[in-house]
Amino acid sequence: MRKVITPASSVSGTITLPGDKSISHRYALIGSIAEGATRISNYSTGADCHSTLGCVRALGIDVEGIGTEFVIHGRGLDGLRQAAGDLDAGNSGSTIRMISGILAAQPFTSRLIGDESLSRRPMQRIMLPLTQMGASIRAREDKFPPLEITGAVLHPIDYVLPVPSAQVKTCVLLAGLYAAGRTVVTEPVRSRDHTEIALREFGADLTVERRTITLTGRPKLTARELAVPADLSSAAFFIVAALLVPGSELTIRGVGLNPTRSALLDFLVGMGGNIRIPELESHNGELVGDIVVRHSELRGGTIDGALAAALIDEIPVLAVLGAATEQGLVVKDAGELRIKETDRIRTVVENLRRAGIEAEELPDGMAISGRQRFHAAEFDSHGDHRIAMAFAVGALAGDGPSVIEGAEAASVSFPEFWNTLSSSLA
Repeated sequence: MRKVITPASSVSGTITLPGDKSISHRYALIGSIAEGATRISNYSTGADCHSTLGCVRALGIDVEGIGTEFVIHGRGLDGLRQAAGDLDAGNSGSTIRMISGILAAQPFTSRLIGDESLSRRPMQRIMLPLTQMGASIRAREDKFPPLEITGAVLHPIDYVLPVPSAQVKTCVLLAGLYAAGRTVVTEPVRSRDHTEIALREFGADLTVERRTITLTGRPKLTARELAVPADLSSAAFFIVAALLVPGSELTIRGVGLNPTRSALLDFLVGMGGNIRIPELESHNGELVGDIVVRHSELRGGTIDGALAAALIDEIPVLAVLGAATEQGLVVKDAGELRIKETDRIRTVVENLRRAGIEAEELPDGMAISGRQRFHAAEFDSHGDHRIAMAFAVGALAGDGPSVIEGAEAASVSFPEFWNTLSSSLA
């Protein structure tokens, strides 16, 4: 699908966004192994999160609902049944990595598949700890999906993550639910902690001391009534749009503002962004609030080290913003971008150059000069949702109409993106 984006005079008004993808995945997975009916409101509308629902349904879990409201009839830790066929994770790395932790403990064999993009993404990071816990896992070329997981009686481990990854951490913790004793996970850098919060909400015995999480296995998980806050990763596109386009003032309602994901706002404010959060509330252990953004002249900056890990999903749209800052943007230590839905380092730099932006591809990042203006161009999403949405934002500041090729990719995480974007433009 081709989408034409015309330059905007402002990005303004008040918008609401779909539920947080990371939290939606976790509520669905944990709810399926809790006891009783878990009610989830504002569940993500993204295709990835619906891949998770499809997988738990295939494992014998009754899921009622439509749109954003679902009831998951959990059957307890030992209530899953062997699927009649393959479990299809679609495009969702979150689904395949996290559900593998649960499947590793089941008394049956499961086969996990995905689309062409997911089938190119390496899975050794979850295969290693799950194998250490006792599961048997086969993969194409010993690292790529499809994954064939033969469950076992798991034993707890003390695992140090070699690189920060909330998905791998979640995989090990979900497997640890089934292991008698204490499973310990230590992170090199603190990653998003939605899993820890959700497990506590469902009744797990879990403690966190700095970067070490300790989970006691075989808890009784109890169904909950849960509301998913709006997705900060989706909000990032609109925050950047409002910062980028002169005359903008935008309010985004009810966004999840978990401190482990606040690096985005901290980074933008540090560059000079006019961003306010009038009030914070706590919902099911997660902080939630409105975000108010005004157009700002930004200094630019560097994303590296722990910050690169914290902002890994937002780097494509931050790269777009970087071209308009005073000093530009340098990204380092972000080699993980090369194994996302696309090689995001290459596709971001390629699309920036299409718009006449001076940008250099680095082995583990990119360097983008500042004080640049977007020119009208034809951008290629390469089937990657974040690339499609990032360059739609860049096109708002262009000097004429631009085209997004493969605009349908946005539906993977944010089906409402194009309508929401249109509603915020003047």
